Amino acid sequence: MPLRLVFMGTPDFAVPTLLEIVGRGHDVAAVYTRAPRPAGRGMDLTPSPVETAARRFGLPVLTPKTLRNEEAAAAFRAHGADAAVVVAYGLILPKPILDAVPLGCFNLHGSALPRWRGAAPINRAVMAGDTSTAVMVMRMEEGLDTGPVAMAEHVGIGPDMTAGELHDKLSPLGADLMGRALAALERDSLKLTPQSQDGVTYAQKIDKSETRIDWQRPWKDVHDHIRGLAPFPGAWFELPGAGAPARIKVLRSTRGEGSGAPGTVLDDNLTIACRDGAVRIVQLQRAGKQPMTAEAFLRGTPVAPGTVLN
Repeated sequence: MPLRLVFMGTPDFAVPTLLEIVGRGHDVAAVYTRAPRPAGRGMDLTPSPVETAARRFGLPVLTPKTLRNEEAAAAFRAHGADAAVVVAYGLILPKPILDAVPLGCFNLHGSALPRWRGAAPINRAVMAGDTSTAVMVMRMEEGLDTGPVAMAEHVGIGPDMTAGELHDKLSPLGADLMGRALAALERDSLKLTPQSQDGVTYAQKIDKSETRIDWQRPWKDVHDHIRGLAPFPGAWFELPGAGAPARIKVLRSTRGEGSGAPGTVLDDNLTIACRDGAVRIVQLQRAGKQPMTAEAFLRGTPVAPGTVLN
């Protein structure tokens, strides 16, 4: 028998899981997501990717500001769901919500738990230079990503892979994983394994204050910082010019050749010296412009060797 489910999610990462659940014939009683927000040049109210997908299937969509009151808990219980599926929803689920479904609330999390519990596991794994990660289905508890793990799919992180590329790899893998976990839940054969108490790390939300590139760091740290923030929110530097410095977002880099004072342009290919070694910028984006290769950028904006970036 298909399960009656509540789905809770917001960004693009969550959409494949919603599609997987619908495609497997589960009864989605309601979809919870973030309320529409102003976006674009006109700042029009824009629904979340999950809301857009849910409405294509005619699913009821709810956008509560909080789940921390009895009214929200009563509304959640009224769906009569067997379980809830949570993928990057954005609101904390308090105990009355967690207890409102008899089979539990199951979260899809993009890390090899207990490493990178929290809000930005994909970015933090890449920023830390991790060579592998995972996507996991976990039964939720009151703690932050502390619940027992039901299923996992492990993947490698290439040396130049960006957070965006890892996101796009984990999202469909996670959708399939959740589909299989729910099938096991239907059969009453889903096994849960407590997380290890060793190796716990926390993936704090990315703050704007940490996005500026610090050329004083070793080249590997700079490279991991760039790819861990690509494509969003993006690591950046300032390029000096005749007027105000131009803010340049770096979307892709690789190891460069040479050395010099940190922040110094070493050649005609946008190789930048770091504290030790160098990184070569491969793709970048000027504020308000489209992404472009470093080669295309240099054709329109020459940057002479010896220029010092801020």
